Order: sequence, then C-alpha cells, then structure tokens
Amino acid sequence: MSVRIVPSILSADFARLGEQIATVVAGGADWIHIDVMDGRFVPNITYGAKVIETVRKLTTLPLDVHLMVVEPEKFFDDFASAGANGMTVHAEVAPHLHRQLDRIRELGCRAGAAINPSTPLDAVREVIPELDLLLVMTVNPGYGAQKFIPYSIDKVRRARTMLTEARSRAALEVDGGIGRDTIHAVWDAGADTFVAGNAVFCAPDPEAEIGALRALCGVTV
Repeated sequence: MSVRIVPSILSADFARLGEQIATVVAGGADWIHIDVMDGRFVPNITYGAKVIETVRKLTTLPLDVHLMVVEPEKFFDDFASAGANGMTVHAEVAPHLHRQLDRIRELGCRAGAAINPSTPLDAVREVIPELDLLLVMTVNPGYGAQKFIPYSIDKVRRARTMLTEARSRAALEVDGGIGRDTIHAVWDAGADTFVAGNAVFCAPDPEAEIGALRALCGVTV
C-alpha cells in the first residue's frame, strides 16, 4: 500500500512560508494540506483563495484543500481557480453531498468527504462511488497540535473495510495528532494518507521528519 505524507501549513511559520514549503518538498512530501476554516463550522478562522494561490506559486505538489466551512460550495470555483488539486468537504455541513462532490470533480479536482470523530461512517456510505478521498478526523477539527483520539484507530479500520467492500480506490486520509507515536497504528488500520502539521513543521529537522514518519509505516524511499 502506498503512503502519502501530507504536511499541513496550519503549523507552518507564515513569515517563512516559501522556505518551509521548500523544506518539506525536499523531504519528499507527497501533497500540501491547506486547512480552510470559517469560524462557523469550527471555532477558528484561517485563510482562503489568496493563500491557496500563493502556495500554488511555491510548489508543483498537489494541494489538498480541506474545507472546514459551512456552505462549502460557495468556494469551489475560486479554490479550483487558485490552484487546488483536491477539495474535501465535511459531511456534517453537506446535505447535498453527492451534488457537491460531483461539482468538485467537474472542476477537475479530486473530491473528498470528511467526517468528524463523532460522525458515523454511514454518513458517507451512500456516496462512496463519488469519493476520491475519505478523510477520517482523528481530532475535533478547528485547531492544530491537538491530541490524537485513540479510539479513532478502530474507526479507520472500519473505514478501510467499507471502502474495500465497495471496491473503492479512494484514498483513506487521517488528520489530527499524527506523529511518530500514532502514525504506525493508523497505517496498520488501513490509512494511506497522513496529514501532519505540528509533527513536521515543529520538528528540529522537518525534512528528515517526513522520512521518519514514512519509515514508521514500513516504507522507505
């Protein structure tokens, strides 16, 4: 199983954003994760299309945009134009999830659905054929550097079973508290894509940290 390490710029030093992105690119990062928060769906507020546009100029890596917002469809066109390669919306704020995933794909982006720790997997079961990515949150979204929720491991395992039974090729992504002490367990449970913010950007050597995380999944480059 392939492993993707996806540094989240939520934990980056924005005064040195270009330098920090260059460092994780050199370290072998697979995608760059961009958390968009609106202060409504989650308590924090982050950034929008302008930051996506800026990051797009700094790297050719795929930009994995996570929309922690209400009415995410209002942002699809602008984010695609800014350079997003994938957009993930939360099932909790997407009563028309099928339509929203379809629109993301129409814009040429990878379509993902995210679920919070308290949201059951059944919330996305009916749209599995439309998914390019399923994101299982392993913390409650809204802030970086949170503690991993241990019972998320079983949920990741059940998510992998659900995707396998549906013969889905969607990536299974985890986000929240991912670091050296947690990544192997969620990889072993079936995740293949790992968002790591604090663990990478706050490490003494972010470039080397990406390799260390990958190695803990039994993968070397």
